[in-house]
Amino acid sequence: MNKRILAGLFFLLVPAIALAAEGHGPAGNGVGGSAEVILVAQVALLMLIGRGLGEVMQRIGQPAIIGQLLAGLVLGPSLFGWIAPHAHDLIFPKGAEQKSLITGIANMGVMMLLLLTGMETDLKLVRKVGAPAIAISATGVLVPFACGFTLGEFLPDSILPNPQLRLVTALFLGTALSISSIKIVAMVVREMNFMRRNLGQIIVSSAIMEDTVGWVIISITLGIAGAGGVAVGSLAKTVIGTALFLVFSYTIGRWLVFQLIRWVNDTFVSEYAVVTAILIVMCAMAMTTQAIGVNTVLGAFVAGVLVGESPILSQLIQDELRGFITAFMMPVFFGLSGLSADLTVLRDPHLFELTAGLVAIATFGKFTGAFFGGRIGGLSRAESLVVGCAMNARGSTEVIVASIGLTMGALTQNLYSMIVTMAVLTTMAMPPMLRWALSRLPVNKEEQKRLDAEKLDSKGFVSRLERLLIAGDESASGRFAARLAGFIAGQRGRPVTVLQLSPKSRADDTTLKTIVTDAAKSGHHAVEADEREDKRADIVARVEHGKPDEAIKVEAEKGFDLLVLGINRSIVASGGFSAVVSRIGTDFAGPIALVMAGEGQDASVAAEGFNILVPVNGTDAARHGAEFAFALSPPQASKITALHVASRKTADEKKPARARATSAGDRNKKAVLRDTTELGARYGFRAVETASHTDVAPDDAILEEAKRIDADLIVIGATRRVGDDLFLGETVANVLQEWDGPIVLVIAAREAVARENSAAA
Repeated sequence: MNKRILAGLFFLLVPAIALAAEGHGPAGNGVGGSAEVILVAQVALLMLIGRGLGEVMQRIGQPAIIGQLLAGLVLGPSLFGWIAPHAHDLIFPKGAEQKSLITGIANMGVMMLLLLTGMETDLKLVRKVGAPAIAISATGVLVPFACGFTLGEFLPDSILPNPQLRLVTALFLGTALSISSIKIVAMVVREMNFMRRNLGQIIVSSAIMEDTVGWVIISITLGIAGAGGVAVGSLAKTVIGTALFLVFSYTIGRWLVFQLIRWVNDTFVSEYAVVTAILIVMCAMAMTTQAIGVNTVLGAFVAGVLVGESPILSQLIQDELRGFITAFMMPVFFGLSGLSADLTVLRDPHLFELTAGLVAIATFGKFTGAFFGGRIGGLSRAESLVVGCAMNARGSTEVIVASIGLTMGALTQNLYSMIVTMAVLTTMAMPPMLRWALSRLPVNKEEQKRLDAEKLDSKGFVSRLERLLIAGDESASGRFAARLAGFIAGQRGRPVTVLQLSPKSRADDTTLKTIVTDAAKSGHHAVEADEREDKRADIVARVEHGKPDEAIKVEAEKGFDLLVLGINRSIVASGGFSAVVSRIGTDFAGPIALVMAGEGQDASVAAEGFNILVPVNGTDAARHGAEFAFALSPPQASKITALHVASRKTADEKKPARARATSAGDRNKKAVLRDTTELGARYGFRAVETASHTDVAPDDAILEEAKRIDADLIVIGATRRVGDDLFLGETVANVLQEWDGPIVLVIAAREAVARENSAAA
């Protein structure tokens, strides 16, 4: 039924478009708004057919982008124009004015596609895998480039746009054969669950480096093309300008982009302000590269890399951009790219033979270069075979290069059609080849250990935090909260906002900021060198003299993953929370770490480390509390005891039921404690003490164990209970009433509580 609906939509849409276009006069003259109607018709058809064929491709294990390219081929002179030339000319007229409309959208689309590619580029991977990726990217570019350049030098004059500028065509051909498609490579590697495997990281890193080098080569080629040949002055301007642009971008530019995104996010109240800022950055950098004689795509790609490295960039913002680009821009650009190709020229035996030779040379050059690069980089024969298969995908990147060459006049229509054919064939061949090669590679012990650690991180709490809000006064609790949060922020270079809540009217007070800064340095050095981020925590701070709950509520609207709160007199005698803390806990929807230094403590409490007790019971909230405890200090300076607590059994339970419950409880206890010790190992705690108390109320068990081990800090993961005031349950209330030492309550987000309640129901 769905297929019939889609087919019906297509056959209804095409005649309607043709009638609308024909009824509004000749295309391109603007009579009766025909230009707008035709533009809408073109976009609608490209999206409809591109989406439909993309869906078909994905269902048979191919990238959706192949479907979008095929949509252009189907709607172009290769099929639609061949079968119904009159209808084709009505919808896709040859007039320059009409073409410029859809071309303008496509040009913006290619920049946004490169922006998205840059945002998905993980430069940390390149630094991690080192020599193999460098060797693969070097030979993976040089060998196919040499093959393509040599082919360009021997092509017949009849297929060249200008035999006098053969050098420019050869350069474009060499670049088209040497560059890979990072998006398609990453898609297949991710689909095979190899993204985090060592070889998967090498493959993706090599593709990243090849993409970057490829765009630099394209920039130089465009400079030569613009000068009409090798002009030393123009070429020097292009090369030096590109080098300066890249150096500036990856140093000062990275900081500027981060600060801009943070300022927009924290200042603007209108919707999607950050998305607008990102697009402005893309346009500014694209115009900069254009000004130095380089195509706009390089600026868009570098802008995406810088934006993607910004810690403020949330997954929601990425999804918003990705959705728009994938749903609208990609089908239009790749459909138009396919539309520009005419596969009917392959009926000419000579051109067919040239195309077959091009495919063979491209495949040989790319596979051979990547394979030998892998061997030079120290990979085994089987691993090098995988790399050779992976690097053979061109797809989106090659089509972009070919489109630029066609626009610049460096390629003829026939040569462009040949390159598009080669891109489609090599891209379709890559996924099955790579799946076959990857399935033959086992996982070694060292790699498995890293994969297990990353699996823990993927479902972790602290490991997924991106931005922290620290709010506290000058009390011992406020200083303690600042030190704990600063240490956590420093471990992965997280951005931090510090709100110093002060009733006094002092213009500047950097007490908490100083504590956070010093603690962040300690946290940065506490992380093992191979996992340490290259960036430090970015800390901004200000003093708030108004009501604490109102100040935090306003600041929280800027988007934070965790609120670390430390204020004086947080609790009342009954074990509940003060009115201020209760209002803050009710207003802030995300997770909260409520820090209390305890009676008689000062900012130096456990300055070198802690003896921590953390209760666990198998809930997500308790696990978050345990992870927070592990992240609070260097493992060599602290001791952590994980206490399994469970509800006390009633005395009148029937014996068989009690026995079954005890057996199930033992299995649950072992599983929970094992998970906790594995989590501790991830944070460097080689030995986590474990304990359990049975047939004892949870609050009594916590207090007894804390006294037994002489704990100087208790960390409890807690869940909010339904109600107008902040209430975390009787266990937490009783512990707060009896315990007078330091304690941290890690309170789950409201969304997490709702999910947990829904799952339980």
